[in-house]
Amino acid sequence: MHSLFSLIFCFIILLCSVIKGYFVAYPLLLSLVILLMTFAFQGFPVRDLIAMAFASSQKAFPIILILLLIAAVTAVWMAAGTIPALVYYGTQLINPQYFIFSAFVLTSFISVLLGTSFGTVSTVGVALMIMVKGEDVNPHIVAGAIIAGAYFGDRCSPMSSSANLVASITKTKLHKNIIAMISTAWLPLMASSLIYLILSISNPVQVRNSGLISEIPNFFNINPLVLLPAFAVIALCLFKVEVKLTLLVSIGIGLILGIFFQGYSFFKLMKFVLLGFSLEPRMNLSEVLTGGGIFSMLRVSIVVILSTSLSGLITGTKTLATVEKIINKASSRSRLFLGTITVGVASAAFGCTQTLAILMTHQLVKEKYQQQLDNYQLATDIENTAVVLSPLIPWNIAGLVPATILMTDSGFIPYAVYLYLIPLLNWVQFKVLESKTQGEF
Repeated sequence: MHSLFSLIFCFIILLCSVIKGYFVAYPLLLSLVILLMTFAFQGFPVRDLIAMAFASSQKAFPIILILLLIAAVTAVWMAAGTIPALVYYGTQLINPQYFIFSAFVLTSFISVLLGTSFGTVSTVGVALMIMVKGEDVNPHIVAGAIIAGAYFGDRCSPMSSSANLVASITKTKLHKNIIAMISTAWLPLMASSLIYLILSISNPVQVRNSGLISEIPNFFNINPLVLLPAFAVIALCLFKVEVKLTLLVSIGIGLILGIFFQGYSFFKLMKFVLLGFSLEPRMNLSEVLTGGGIFSMLRVSIVVILSTSLSGLITGTKTLATVEKIINKASSRSRLFLGTITVGVASAAFGCTQTLAILMTHQLVKEKYQQQLDNYQLATDIENTAVVLSPLIPWNIAGLVPATILMTDSGFIPYAVYLYLIPLLNWVQFKVLESKTQGEF
């Protein structure tokens, strides 16, 4: 019981820190210390607790490597002219009157192709954010639409790592899961599209009239060839090439374009890779076309290490076993789904990564589903809870990393409407169905 109180206290600390705008690593470190002291007081050997945290933190390093590669990709794409070209051509295709709606639709489409939310955000997402930089529109609205769209494909793309993980742990077939995910997503998708359409009309973006866009060809060699790094990512993802290799190939192509098309030296490009891309301060575009770089991800990397250490303690000490007992008492479909939502939020908050949220949710609710339903409904419910709720937790890297890439913060959360309409509307549908049938398990 003491451990549950400590978890609640840590959650409050994290929440207050996000509201106050503090760097999330500080409350995570404090939470880690609090839980270490709590578990040690309960009789767990300190050496074992440290081993749990250390072993779990080691799982963060493959994630961190991908994050650093994404940061390098962003900088190289800017130097190669890829992102400037996406911005320049994009302004010709997107109607500013419906910019927010278009951002949601475009990122949803790209995320289905790529199967990765981070890849979608760091490519087309960055380009979209640059289009509205300096415009009279709340950037959190645009970021919310981009991140929501990025997780549309992350949830139901056949190339999505989370979709494949869910299929693997539930022992279900991926294509059947995708059909179920589409059938449970159409209403939230339509509702989200309508909301983004209304937000677009009430927040028009005047990018066509921006003088900055017309300056891009003055500083970059803009032609279709500079889009090759982006096409390489899409093509390699379609052929299911491993993500790290895909990013390295894209970086390699971008470096070649940066040297031969944009006139940068190799050493200058390496500086961009480390410190982020930037133009001369006197240039009008210098405040718009900037970002990326490995150093920009160091703070996020610290958060990832601390969060995985924290989740290692929680998982290793079986702190959430009490929650499993509560879930098993659910007497109706809607109550079970509501319980899964609750577990998904808790797992996303204390697991701090989408992967751990999926694994912890599955572990805590699988017994009840296997007793009353089947693994396919379990897989669908995990996709409709843990997968889409993780980005809504400010310190979970599923939301923290995209926000960092888009040069924004947790202010995007209220506008990522698709992510919370998925669990909300599905729960409402279960309640309506029960009111008609009056059925319990």
